[in-house]
Parts: sequence; C-alpha cells; structure tokens
Amino acid sequence: MCALIFDCDGVLVDTERDGHRVAFNKAFADAGLEIEWSIATYGQLLAVAGGMERMRHYFDEHGWPSGTEDRIDFIKNLHARKTDLFMRIIESGELPLRSGVARLMDEAIKARVKLAVCSTSNERAVHSVVEKMLGKNRYAAFDEILAGEVVSEKKPDPEIYHLALERLKVRAEDCVVIEDSRNGLLAAKGAGMHCFVTPSAYTVDENFAEADQVGSELGDPPGDCVSFDELIRWTL
Repeated sequence: MCALIFDCDGVLVDTERDGHRVAFNKAFADAGLEIEWSIATYGQLLAVAGGMERMRHYFDEHGWPSGTEDRIDFIKNLHARKTDLFMRIIESGELPLRSGVARLMDEAIKARVKLAVCSTSNERAVHSVVEKMLGKNRYAAFDEILAGEVVSEKKPDPEIYHLALERLKVRAEDCVVIEDSRNGLLAAKGAGMHCFVTPSAYTVDENFAEADQVGSELGDPPGDCVSFDELIRWTL
C-alpha cells in the first residue's frame, strides 16, 4: 500500500502572501502594534518555520512591544487572533485551490491509497483549509492530518514525516510527498520519501536539486498535468 502526502500552505492553496501575511498584519493592528509585514519582509521570515516561531524571531530581531513580560502568553494570544483572521480569509473563498490538487486527490481516492497532510502550520488552520477548500468528502478520505505542535522539530527536520510513516504504517519508499519549499523537500527526503515539488510564489527561486521532479503546478486537463499513475511509478 502506497501513500500520497501533501504539505498544506503553498501546496493546497498559495496561502502565504495573501492569506497568512494579511492575517498577521490584521492581528498586529488589532493588538495596537504599529507593525506591517511587507511582501518582501514576509518572504524573508518564511525561512523560520511556524507562525509563533516567526513572530518570536521577528520580535527578537526588532524588539518586543512594551508590556510583554510574559512573552509566551503574548505570542500565543496574538497567534490565536491571527488564526481566527486567517480562517475568515479561507472561509470567504478569496484564495483558490492550486491547479490539479483536487483532481490528484480524487485519483488517489479512487486508487484507494492512503492520504495525509503533513504541515508545520497551526492545526486548526490546516484542518480548516482541508475541509473548507477540498470539501467534506475529500476531508473524510484523509487517513492522517498532522499539523502544528504534533512534533517537537519543524521542517526541514524530517520528524513530521517519520511520524506519518508510523501513523500510516507504510514504508518511506512507498510514499510520494507534494511540497513547495526547500525546507519541505529536505524534510521529505530526510525521511527517505519521494518528493514532487510545485513551487509557490515565495519559493519559486529556491534550490530543489534533491527533488524527484519539479513542476510549476500539478495541472488540470486540457492543459499539461501530473497524473497520479506517474507519481506512483516511483514507488514500484
């Protein structure tokens, strides 16, 4: 039995620039902070995996707001507000699925392979993206949705993919991962899995030399598209 595993942000939906970044800025404004992450600034911050980690890194570099003696609670509360705002963006339908995602999942469901999402993003937000954007039937077809603090180390560490192997009860060589970033690619390859990379707006210039294949998108007919059968051949 093989498995098809998806990252979330940048793979299912190109969420970073017009989703997460916008939600962070709205959360900052709601908290009375005079902070606005530009497109370029947020692109640099993406080198830090995880939303809370990203904010902590930014405040360490640029100074913490006054009255934030309890930094742990401050970050948790600010990130919870950001997650609420991000989910509103997802539920509004402003951000479309990336081309070919729904088609590839339907092919995998028809073939009865195991399906999973492995993301270092907030668990609540990831479940919202999968359920709202892909629909309840596809959501119910997933064997595992691993996200948030389910592991102690985030990508490029392969811990989340090792956990997926344990939960799915499959061999690494029988898994194909869809990623969009170098950190995600390194995590998948570090776990011994095959990896197809579809770069997102922020990752298009990254180095994907270790990938099994790189494509601008998964695609839908009548245009060029990557078929499920093509990916699964790597596991045979």
